[in-house]
Amino acid sequence: METNNHQINDYSAVLERKYGKKGTSERARFDEEAYTFYTSQVLVEARKEAKMTQSELAEKVGTNKSYISKIENGLIEPGVGLFLRIINALGLKFDIVKPVM
Repeated sequence: METNNHQINDYSAVLERKYGKKGTSERARFDEEAYTFYTSQVLVEARKEAKMTQSELAEKVGTNKSYISKIENGLIEPGVGLFLRIINALGLKFDIVKPVM
C-alpha cells in the first residue's frame, strides 16, 4: 500500500475498479498496454544511456527512425526478431525464465 495526500490506497483495488478484475478482457488489455509502455521506457533509457540517436539505433537494427519512435512511444510492439536485435544493439540482456510456483 502507498500513501497519497495522507490517504492509503490499495492500487490493486484501484486497478480493479478502473479496468476490471484480473482475467477480464478489459484488465488484460490494460495490462498489455502498461507492459508495452514500461518496455518502451526501458528501451528509451537504454538508448539514451548508450548515447545513441533513434536514427543510429534504427540503422544498427535494420529499420527506420520512425519505427523506433513508434516503439519508444508505446504505439507498436516490435516483432521478436527486431526486439532481440534492439536489445543486443543497446547492450541489454534478455532472459526467458520459468516462474517458480
